[in-house]
Amino acid sequence: MAVIDWLIVALFLGTLVTIGYLFSHKNKNITDYFVAGRSMPGWLVAIAAAGTTISAGTYVGSPELGFNTNLTYVINLLGSIVGGALVAAIILPRLYNARTITVYGFVGDRFGEKAKRYTSSMFLLGQLFTSGSRLFIAAIAVSVIVFGSIHFNFLIWSIIILGTIATIYTLLGGIKGLIYIDAFQTLLFVFAGVVALVMIYCSLEGISFAEVWQTLTTGGKVKMPGADAALLADGTLQGWTEGSKVKMFDPSFRFDLPYTILGGMIGVGFFKVAQYTTDHEFVQRQLACRSVGEAGRSLVVSQLISLPIVLVFLCIGLLLWVKFMHDPDAARFAAADGSISSFFTDARDVFPQYIKNHIPAGLRGLMIVGLLAAALSTFNSAINAMASSFVTDLYLPIRKAHGKNISSDAEQLSSSRWMVALMGAALTCFAIVTVVMQQSSGLNLVDFATGVMCFSYVGMFGVFMTAIFSKRGNLRSVAAALIAGIIIVIPLMFQKEFFGHSYIAWTWWCPIGGVITTAICLIGKPAKQ
Repeated sequence: MAVIDWLIVALFLGTLVTIGYLFSHKNKNITDYFVAGRSMPGWLVAIAAAGTTISAGTYVGSPELGFNTNLTYVINLLGSIVGGALVAAIILPRLYNARTITVYGFVGDRFGEKAKRYTSSMFLLGQLFTSGSRLFIAAIAVSVIVFGSIHFNFLIWSIIILGTIATIYTLLGGIKGLIYIDAFQTLLFVFAGVVALVMIYCSLEGISFAEVWQTLTTGGKVKMPGADAALLADGTLQGWTEGSKVKMFDPSFRFDLPYTILGGMIGVGFFKVAQYTTDHEFVQRQLACRSVGEAGRSLVVSQLISLPIVLVFLCIGLLLWVKFMHDPDAARFAAADGSISSFFTDARDVFPQYIKNHIPAGLRGLMIVGLLAAALSTFNSAINAMASSFVTDLYLPIRKAHGKNISSDAEQLSSSRWMVALMGAALTCFAIVTVVMQQSSGLNLVDFATGVMCFSYVGMFGVFMTAIFSKRGNLRSVAAALIAGIIIVIPLMFQKEFFGHSYIAWTWWCPIGGVITTAICLIGKPAKQ
């Protein structure tokens, strides 16, 4: 990296800390700190929420997906819009009008204090893996750009650097500061993505648009010197989907493929209902809106915004495929062990390597800032959501039950900031664990980042559906549903490790598990009033 690149990165990080500091004096109590006093405009929340939804999984993972496969991931984005609209119309008004700081307060109102603690604890556990995985994905790019490779040791240092930065400014500003920061970061990494897309297209010197289109529509088989180990018996590549790379809709009736029309519209729609009902990291922003109407609109708009953004990063992967198909030698790079590898054997860092090796100084700094914006916009929201859940659902109620109540606003704010620091440290540590998990799961980066969310979503979905749409359920059935969710997802996450093949794609984990856990929670008879 050149000096100008470091200066741009330093300016970006300094801006984040400054915004956090400016908002640090506007938090008078934990309601301000965690839900912004329910005063945020819907349009601003929509932009911030889009950034939280997209994360580093898009900045790094979508180019990998476009490089290895095609555009069928778009169907998942359409399913996201459907799921978000259902939540906005049917479920979000119930959660918003409960007027609780976290959505798990709604469960507490329905099933009691212990049920709230159980559900909040499940959220915290799931969030360690979910947000840890996103931090790991962001660390891949940082490791490539700063250290030159994705060797395990370099990944660890990259995770620590990102985790520390995000924790500092999250601790200062609270959710109000984060919403402004996330909106700024969202616009920044979208701009960086568009610039990168234009630059890659312009770098295809001597390749006409007709040739680009022909390369994408026909796909092709790659024969590269030194890459024969990556080739299957028929001459195709591992991790690569054969056929047209501009294919957008897959009508096949297969449950082992994640991006079919059925899986995208039903499976992902179901997943998004679970996400925007049970995951406080995402619902927290809607709870900060000025009214329930603005909350619902911000949710739907955030999903609409996400569609063109993700398309930009998928197309980056497509154009890099074209570039390296026409110049296979340019796809080769030095691996961590000193050997020569290729993006055709491991495309996880295809975009970060392009930034490092082909983007000129100055613009390279912009690309790095875009990456950091994508990574930090999700990680900081996770830290704040976890801290709000821990403080309001567990820490303060438990202290009150033991006669050590913290009632003053100053003490509650101080405790909240300490918990932000604690959650930031915990997430940073668990990001290291997800490095090993991703390699064992055999999933690509995007599928891993979304699939790992199901660990907590499946059980909590059953609890929330029972609480919202029925009068049944009790503390025991809540606990049973949460435990069952983990038991169901573990063999699904590690199908390749256990069975040698993936039979059920991640898009179906939530529908399958959610139906089962809802049935389990409904078994419980309501406690007598």
